[in-house]
Amino acid sequence: MALSLPANVQRYAQTKEFTQDTVPAALLKDHSTKPEAWGLIVVSEGALIYTRINQQPERIEAGNAGVIVPHELHKVAPDGVVRFHVEFYRETTTAPSGA
Repeated sequence: MALSLPANVQRYAQTKEFTQDTVPAALLKDHSTKPEAWGLIVVSEGALIYTRINQQPERIEAGNAGVIVPHELHKVAPDGVVRFHVEFYRETTTAPSGA
């Protein structure tokens, strides 16, 4: 089952665009976001292999995205020529009606 971002998240940051030659080494090995941070790996060219801990690797092709679950270990690997960036989201809280 494909993951999606929760409806109540708002983007707060984005990385620069990476390629197969510029992807930081830290992204190639297990790492995680902060406990409150969701992420979206957005592939604009080529393909990327996205591996979440205890999950089968997923191939993300151009025009598609992979969801990063808060604080979950994951890593990426270029699958040939690739261009991608990562967007970061946090859940928003809505004030109760009449507040």
